[in-house]
Formats: sequence, structure tokens, C-alpha cells
Amino acid sequence: MADTVAPPAERATERQHRATKRYIYSWGAGRAEGNANMRDLLGGKGAGLAEMTSAGLPVPPGFTITTEACNDYFAAGERLPEGLWDDVLEAVKEVEQETGKGFGDPPNPLLVSVRSGAKFSMPGMMDTVLNLGLNEQTLQGLIALTGNERFGWDAYRRFIQMFGRIVMDVDGTKFDEALDAAKHARSVEQDTDLDAAALREVTDQFKAIVRRETGREFPADPYEQLDLAIKAVFASWFGKRARDYRDYNKIPHDLGTAVNVVTMVFGNMGNDSGTGVAFTRDPNTGEKTLYGEYLTNAQGEDVVAGIRTPQKIAQLEQDLPQAYDEFQRIAGRLEEHYRDVQDLEFTIERGRLFMLQTRAAKRTAAAAVRIAVDMVEQGILSKEEALQRIEPAHVDQLLRDQFDPRERSKATRVARGLNASPGAAVGKAVFSADTAVEWAGRGEKVVLVRIETSPDDFHGMAVAQGILTARGGATSHAAVVARQIGKPCVAGCAVLQIDYAKGTATAGDVTFRQGDPISVDGSTGEVFVGALPTVSARFEDQPDLQRILGWADEIRRLQVWTNADKPEEAAQARSYGAQGIGLCRTEHMFREGERLEIVRGAILVAFAATRAKAKAEAGGNLTAEEQKAVSTFDAALAKLEGLQQGDFEGIFRAMDGLPVVIRLIDPPLHEFLPNREELIEQVTRFDATGTPESEPEYAKARELLAAANALHEQNPMLGLRGCRLGLLIPDFVKVQTRAILNAQIAVKRAGGDPRAEIMIPLVGHVNELKETRRILEAEARAVEQAAGLKVDYKFGTMIEIPRACWVADQIAEHAEFFSFGTNDLTQMTFGYSRDDAEGGFLLKYVEDKILPENPFQTLDPVIVSEMEMAVTKGRSARPSLEVGICGEHGGDPASIAACHRIGLNYVSCSPFRVPVARLAAAQAALAAGERDR
Repeated sequence: MADTVAPPAERATERQHRATKRYIYSWGAGRAEGNANMRDLLGGKGAGLAEMTSAGLPVPPGFTITTEACNDYFAAGERLPEGLWDDVLEAVKEVEQETGKGFGDPPNPLLVSVRSGAKFSMPGMMDTVLNLGLNEQTLQGLIALTGNERFGWDAYRRFIQMFGRIVMDVDGTKFDEALDAAKHARSVEQDTDLDAAALREVTDQFKAIVRRETGREFPADPYEQLDLAIKAVFASWFGKRARDYRDYNKIPHDLGTAVNVVTMVFGNMGNDSGTGVAFTRDPNTGEKTLYGEYLTNAQGEDVVAGIRTPQKIAQLEQDLPQAYDEFQRIAGRLEEHYRDVQDLEFTIERGRLFMLQTRAAKRTAAAAVRIAVDMVEQGILSKEEALQRIEPAHVDQLLRDQFDPRERSKATRVARGLNASPGAAVGKAVFSADTAVEWAGRGEKVVLVRIETSPDDFHGMAVAQGILTARGGATSHAAVVARQIGKPCVAGCAVLQIDYAKGTATAGDVTFRQGDPISVDGSTGEVFVGALPTVSARFEDQPDLQRILGWADEIRRLQVWTNADKPEEAAQARSYGAQGIGLCRTEHMFREGERLEIVRGAILVAFAATRAKAKAEAGGNLTAEEQKAVSTFDAALAKLEGLQQGDFEGIFRAMDGLPVVIRLIDPPLHEFLPNREELIEQVTRFDATGTPESEPEYAKARELLAAANALHEQNPMLGLRGCRLGLLIPDFVKVQTRAILNAQIAVKRAGGDPRAEIMIPLVGHVNELKETRRILEAEARAVEQAAGLKVDYKFGTMIEIPRACWVADQIAEHAEFFSFGTNDLTQMTFGYSRDDAEGGFLLKYVEDKILPENPFQTLDPVIVSEMEMAVTKGRSARPSLEVGICGEHGGDPASIAACHRIGLNYVSCSPFRVPVARLAAAQAALAAGERDR
């Protein structure tokens, strides 16, 4: 196909226009004024129609009103730009000439569809009107031309229904109820079973509904219809469902939508006509086979809406073999031309095929990975291009949990439908999108259960764990959207009888109600009552993903490390490709089992013991109480040292030969004590009941409360923690340093290669680092001398205080590595308490666009600037300075791109984010035009 498509410069022709700028691009008769490279201006749909026309494919003539017109329409207070309507009238005349029909001409009427089309595909989120141009007079002309009265009335009732709902804002259920009543009165199930007389009655009822609901007659003038429809499509850009969709997918709101006015071709003219949606490869699995569905005697919206159960595309070969053969050839040409899987819409009118849309297909994570690998093997894509076709979210989805096969074999399966989007979803059944949002907002996990979904359900689909519908096929709205947003979905579960009023769903003799837990398997199409347990997906069972990530490793410059506190976490991360540990939090080890009591025992006497030791070093004599404090403190720390050494040995063995960054104790000491308010309440209860002070529980509570009061701070996150705590109570960090080095010595003696990087947290002034390092280096030398063995370790610091960024050159003189703690750096730069902000005002800030996004999820540009300054200053003092990031931003693709840009050596993230980070780091290198050779 590539040979048949002219270069863009030859085809983006000029045209006369009355408006101040050009808003119209037309196509038809094998010529087009636009091309595939004009998606910004023409939207994906308009660019695709122009490209297919230039390629000589059968496309109905029409024209596109640009995205600029949409933005200018809103800028002018929802008024069409001056001169645009005149240009629309001129474009309509051109379509009349192309088709030999007249817009509003009763004997030979031209009918059009008016369809939205944004730069980025937004399936079903904006509006489409079909059969525009019909009125009582043109209807009679259509019937006379086709000789098919039923078809004419069917087209007219569809037009009134769509126009009334979309343009005149009539509640769509009013039309649905009238149509259902007509079918019920005639004892038929399908719309196609209604004859011409019945459809005429329905049409009259639809007009009455419009009159009753709006207070005006349905517009009969085709030009008024066109004017209102164009404005309605523009307005749909800012409709709730479109805004929700863009927010979810982080699509800018200022792009605008194009409007495509396309000559109607009809799939509802009889059994030699039809309409369908198909993909050039299976969007679920990636298999190279045509995948899709079609309906005979139907119009396009019928397939997506899921009102009738469609046929699989392979059946078209038997029903309409000539059209099928042509469609198969065109599908192959389009995939070859675009070098990507295509999502195609088509209509067959009396055996003649017309192409209505081509766009890059939405696909599941598994399909995306398989397609990328296959296309590299087939010579269609390079490895670099293949990597850019995979979204980081795809990698995340492939590693999601699956149902435990042992448990599912014992579970109660209530129904089976179409496996529309893979994955395992467990949650409480809810029957409306609004309920899904409400329940999810209070922390409930939900599965959205609907007869069929519509674009208005998107906000509920986005927060649900999974989606279950009674109607719809593989290309229904539920299936397409679920695949795109990575939600498990079972569609077309016909045995499911859903009663919205009662909040129940019944399959056979099993009924579940709103709030009951259900489990949905989008990979098999099965639905179970109850909450099935899940197991982690096995990374080693995904060879295509491993190949993709292997290619990523060839290209990326950033290394990917992990945050891990336990040997099993370290081993998991290493199996995912981690190249080191960027953050091992020693305080997490203090909270396990008996250790917490040991830590609390040390805290209770820490300050007294430290003062006593200072007194003894100065030559003073200790009292018995002071001696007891010292011995109690030392005994507790000795136990902790042994326990921590064992922890570190396990981690060094798991990461043998790779660096392990171990952060010394960071949080304030009160975090290791019981809650202060709870202790006050406990002591108050003892006091109120007259409990003797000698009672052990009472004495313990009083002791803990005294310690909690002594450690109480107004702002503990900015108080005594990190290196400040190590400087006031040096034994805490001395013990940790000894445990680290002794663990290295033990592992090295066993033949291992342990590499430690000891990180001193919360440094804001160079003297804090200098003094801490002096204390710890003395301890390290003593351990090595006692063992008679040297080990591989170095000292560095966490850059998490804004001041540290400004004096990074001074700090680098005493640090061999930097690691950005971006959680605290963000807190301190914004002046936000993360816990309070995320639980309070921050989400509203993001919703109201006060902040573009949550700065604790994606690095804020100012934070990036601080980091860049620290990197520049640090390396000016120490050119070999190793710099990484260990905050939660280390697994965020946008933040990883920023880390690449400012020259970090590595990012560190949770073990399960390591594969995502490997891909994101490669994509960052490709975006920067780099390849690490």
C-alpha cells in the first residue's frame, strides 16, 4: 500500500475559504486535501479517512472541520467562527457534486453522518449522528430510490433517536422504552423484526417524545440539523464522559475535536447489507488473524452498543464472500501501510464495501507485547520502534494477580460470557457507575455489573476492579474500553438477568445482590460468586515480555535498582532484572516480632545511657542508676546488632555482586512506641480504677508514656530523626554500621561478593555528614581490623532537604554517592505534609487543576530543577559521584524520563515496578535520541 500513497506535501492542497483561517479539508473520488500526518488538525478519524481515500480505498466522500474550529468555537463563547458556516455550505456542495445527490433534495436526497474525531482515540466518549438530512419529504425520496419502505422508516427513526438524544438532550431511555414497547406489542425480540408500519408508528412516537421533552418540534430543515449537529459534536468535547476519559488517560483538554461530515452508506438495507468493527490482529492475544464482529441489516452504532449479538467476522466469508475477500485485502494493506494493528469500521451496502475508519487498535497488555515481538521478527518494526509501541502500564498489567487455580476449581461458577479483556477482578457487585464511584471513594473494591455499558458509564468503569455485562460482544463499548484501560471484562453473559430496580443479577438458580462479592475472570469469561484468592503472575512464564525487556536493557542508560528490606524481596527484584538495591530501610527490620520490644527497651534508656557514657568518657563516676541504663541499653543494642547482621547477610547473598544501599535509621523514635493518645487513655483508666503503681502493666504503660512525652514533637517529620538522631545517640548508627560490615565479612568468607553503600539520611548541612562519617568510619575500621579482612563499602547521603541541593558541592566532598529521597524533598519544597495532603486537599487540588498532577506520584518540574542543580554541583566537586533516586517516583515513567534527562545513574523502585522501570528507562533514552551502545 505504501507505493499507492502520495507524499503528504502533494496532498495537503489549498482551498478557498471565507473564514479567517482554513477550517475545512475534504476528500472524495480518490483525492484528499489532508493526510495521515495531520492528526493534530484533522483528528485521527479525519486523517484516516483522508489517507484511505488517497490510497484508492472505497471511502464515502465528505469533509472534516478541524480541531482549531472547535477551540475557536469555545473561545468565541460557543459561536461558530465567522465565515465557517459559509465554508461548510461550500463543502456540502462539493459532496453533492461527488455523489450526484442533493442535500435536502426530496427526489434524490444526500444524507450524512456527523462524527467526532480527536487526535487521540477516545472510543465512544464523544457523539455521532447518523442519517442526518432526513425529514418527511426526503424520507419519501429515499424510499422511492431504494424501493424499501422498511429501510426508510428504520433510518428515520434512528436519526430522530440519535439526534434527539445527542443534539436535543432528550433522555435516551425514553426512546428505548418506546421501541421496547413496540417490540413487546408485536411479540418480537429484535429491532429487525419490526415491519415498516411498526417503524412508522415508532417514528411518530419519537417525534412526540421530542415535542414533550423539549417543547419544540423536531427540526425538519437539513441545514438546521447540520448546524445543530456540528455544535453538538463540538460540545461533546467537554461532556462529562469525555473529560473523565481524558483525565484518566492524561490527555490534554485543549486539543479540541474535529467534526467529520461523511456521506451515509447504509448497512440496514437488507440481508445483503451490514456493518462491523474489526481488527487486523486479535487485540486480546495479538494473534495474526482478523478479529471482529458484524451485524447484517444494521447500522454502525448497533455493533458497539451491544444491543444485538453480532456474528464473528469469519462468518462474513460465508454470508458475503465477495465483500469479505475485499475487506481482508484492505485490512492487510492498511496494517502494512501504518505498520501497526488497525481498528477498522466498515459498512456493506447491498454487497458493496465501504471503509469508514482506520486507527491504531487499542489492545491488551499481552497482545501489545506479542504484536511488538512478532512485528520485529517479521521485519515490520525495529527493536526501538517495538519498544515505543509498549506502554509501561502494559508491563504492569502483565504482572497482575491471577486467580489461584486450586481455589477456582472449588468455586461456584454462575455464568460464562465472552473473555473480552483479560485479568482477574474481585470486588463487590454494583449496578451503576455512580455507585461504583461512591463505593470506590470510600475504599471498597467493586465490580461494575451492567446490562450493557455506554460512554456515560466510563467514570464507573475507571474505578472498578472489573466489568461484567449481560449484552455485547468483543467489539462492544465495554470490551473496547476495558481493554484500553486495562480492566478485566466479561461481556455478553446472556444467561445473566439483571434487575437494576432490585439491585440483583440472576443466572439460573443463583442470585447475587449489590454488595455481594463476585470474581470475574476476563481471560476465560467465567464469573464466580464470592471472592476468589489470587496468586502472583509468573514473570518467568512470559517469554515475549522478557524479550521486550531484554531489548530495553540494550538501549537504556539508566540502571534500575530496587527498594527492598528483606532477602525474599531482594531475590524477587533480582529475578525481575534489578541491578542493585537503592534503598534498604533498616528501621523496617526493627518492627518485626520480638525486635519491637527490644527497640522499645533501648529507646526508654537511650538518652540516659548516652549521657552516662559521655559522663564516663569525661572521667566521671556513674551512679548505679546510670550504670543500669548503660547496661540495659548496650544489651538491647547487642541483640539488635546480631539480628540485623543476619538480615544483612540474607540480603547480601540475594544481591551477590550487586550494590546494596542501606539507609541508617531515619524515622523519629516515637514511631517505635505505642500511640501517645492511646497510652494517655490507658494510664488514665489505670488511675481511675485505683490500680497500684506496682502492677506491671500499669508501670509499663507509665514508663512508655513518659518516653512518648519526652519524644513528643510538634512537627516530628522535621524534628529529631535521620542523621540528627545518629548524632545525638551515636550508638544507634554505630551498631548498624557494625552489623553491615560484619554481615559483609561473613558473606565474603563464604565466597560471596557483598557490596555495601551506607547511606546517611536527612543531611542538610555538610557538618552533619562530616561528623557522622567520622564516627562511622572509625567503627568500620575497627570491625575490619578485628576481622583481619577488608570489604567493599562506601558512604553517601540522601538528598532530601532543599538546602542540601544548594550545597551539594560541599556535601559531595564527603559523600561518594547521592540518592534523592524525593518523597521528603517534595514535602519540604511544597511545604506539604504528604500524609495529610494526600488524605485531604491534594486530590481536590488535582481535580480542580490547581496542580497539574499529584507531585508525590510524578516529579514536579521544580523538584527536578533542584535535583539537576544538586547533580551539577555534586559532580563539580566529585566527577565520579554516583547519583540515584530512591523515592516512590523511581517507578513512575514520567519521573524516570526526568531522571534520564538530568543524568542520574539509576532509579530505584519497588520490586514489582522493576520491569516497568526497565521499559520506561529505555523509552526515555529513545525519546532523547540516545542509545547506549
